[in-house]
Amino acid sequence: MRRIGTDTRYLIVGFPLSIIWFALMVAGFAAGVGSMIAFVGLPILAATLLVARGFADVERRWLPEVLGRPVARPRYQPSPANAGWFRRLVNPMINGQSWLDLLYGIVAFPISIVTFVVTVTWWAGAIAGLTYPLYGWIIAAIPGNDGGLAHLLGFGDRFWFDMIINLVIGLLFALTLPMFVRGAALFQAGLGRAMLTGVAELHERIDDLAQGRAAAVSAEANALRRLERDIHDGPQQRLVSLAMDLSRAQRQLKRDPDVVDRMLGEAITSTRETLDELRALSRGIAPPILSDRGLTPALAALASRCTIPVELDVQVTGRFTAAVENTVYFVVAETLTNVAKHSHATICTVSLTRTGAYLMLTIGDDGVGGAHVAKGHGLSGLADRLKAVDGELTVDSSVGGPTVIVAEVPCG
Repeated sequence: MRRIGTDTRYLIVGFPLSIIWFALMVAGFAAGVGSMIAFVGLPILAATLLVARGFADVERRWLPEVLGRPVARPRYQPSPANAGWFRRLVNPMINGQSWLDLLYGIVAFPISIVTFVVTVTWWAGAIAGLTYPLYGWIIAAIPGNDGGLAHLLGFGDRFWFDMIINLVIGLLFALTLPMFVRGAALFQAGLGRAMLTGVAELHERIDDLAQGRAAAVSAEANALRRLERDIHDGPQQRLVSLAMDLSRAQRQLKRDPDVVDRMLGEAITSTRETLDELRALSRGIAPPILSDRGLTPALAALASRCTIPVELDVQVTGRFTAAVENTVYFVVAETLTNVAKHSHATICTVSLTRTGAYLMLTIGDDGVGGAHVAKGHGLSGLADRLKAVDGELTVDSSVGGPTVIVAEVPCG
């Protein structure tokens, strides 16, 4: 009932508003264009566009209730701070959304007539039909009333016949009332959303893409810095130490072969450790198992290497784009690393499912909690990586635990 009431109010109250809007827009535009040669057309047009903006703001405040979702208000470009009077006068005319506001006031008028008639007709049919028993006996008692349809069909008691017919008609109108009123409201509100908020939503989408691109650049830059740090602190230091050991072994070769043999053994061990570190780093960049076999084996390999027991539940099959698979792998790898280092957890769960056009990755642990995505913390990089592919990261980690991290990754 609340939905029917909202839609009905929108259509009934919007009808007189559309009449006023239409009249002002047509009159203002005609007067402005017609008097342009006398140099008074510009202020008339500017005033008309400002009035259209006011009516459009009223309509935009109603749209969220009807559509069930928030709508964006377009950004009307203000005139420059040091602009002269002429520049400020014509400023409304150089905003494309202002002309769409004016056009909507003209286009919406005939549509509002149709939606208003539909709404009033269905409400009147339902109310008049269902309440006929309350007033029908008065109509039947009017002098000169020959009984109408009941008399033509040969029914003697016309009151009961008319009551049944009206109740059936009222019931039909009542049953179809939500469908017709809702359809009319959505049609009119959809037009309003397209013309009054379309430009704003386009700007928001462009801003989202720009933020996603910036997040991707930031995520890649952070990954490169982390890789550079890991190489510097690990393999590079080992290789420097290996070179020094080999130089000492070369100098001791003739004087003390036993010492050289021991030093070569240490060098071989250091070489193997360096290779292991390089393999670990390469898995974080582009793991061969992911590109060759897909997400399930790659995530299983991550779980097996984690120092905390991991329960893995992958309910997706098939392959996805490289960007999607790399993102999921990266999120799992980084999260398991954080869990192992900071959570003090005894068990971790990783679940991957598909819901519509999204992969839902859920990672939980029974650790101490306190994780969040604030800048400067490890999870902020994951949020940036997901934002780069239009994904989203949600973290629920109260102090004391447990922690649940959900990543939504578009995959279709």
